[in-house]
Amino acid sequence: MDVTGKTALVTGAGRGIGKGCALELARHGADLIINDRPGSPDLELTAEEIRSLGRECHTIAGDVFSREGCEAIVAQALDAVDHLDIFVSNPAYSRRETFLKYDPGEFEKTVQATLTSGFHMSQLVARHMVERDAGGKIVFISSVQAELPIALCCAYGAAKAGLNHFMRSIAVELSQHRINVNAIEPGWIDTPGEHVAFSEAEIRERGRELPWGRLGRPEEIGKAATFLCSDAAEYITGSVLAVDGCFRYKDWRSRQ
Repeated sequence: MDVTGKTALVTGAGRGIGKGCALELARHGADLIINDRPGSPDLELTAEEIRSLGRECHTIAGDVFSREGCEAIVAQALDAVDHLDIFVSNPAYSRRETFLKYDPGEFEKTVQATLTSGFHMSQLVARHMVERDAGGKIVFISSVQAELPIALCCAYGAAKAGLNHFMRSIAVELSQHRINVNAIEPGWIDTPGEHVAFSEAEIRERGRELPWGRLGRPEEIGKAATFLCSDAAEYITGSVLAVDGCFRYKDWRSRQ
């Protein structure tokens, strides 16, 4: 789990899972470049937490939902530091709606933000890693919805399923450069966004119904990401790691 001396770029790191990944990487020795959307009220607060751990941290406010935005983020990152060893890709956008009513524009925006932005950022970072010729680690934050057909989430599930396949494809290509590429599938994680979609009472009650008896925590996804970015995971690439407290199998339990 040691990533001392490494420099990591984490997108969507202002809060939630991205923040959890950034903090755990910092706790295990990495210096950070963290990104969040322009105008994010959370980005600098997360940076202060990272610096309080004794690690360097640069912030980049930028839009990963466009190629131009991704190019600007990577350029600013490489202006701030001379190299990137680790990239955690955490962009996503989701709107719940029935398939029959799903707005075509929202569908395209979800795929763009959740899948296509992952392509743009990872391609730009991977080009830098290949040119540097020192290997690297890329981790995509996927979702159990890549495997589970959950109602009201057709666009998000399709985008995450595509992200998993994309990850495996580039893992094959980048193996010759000793760049490990993997994905993490979080289950139901206790992030600020969930507290917008659900009441506190709903989160407590529904969390108790899960196999692990609670929602997951962002730092638990961060620990998994740190493992995959460490030398302990040297021989792991092209893999999907579910970190979901058995959420995928919650309806298959015996009721006895």
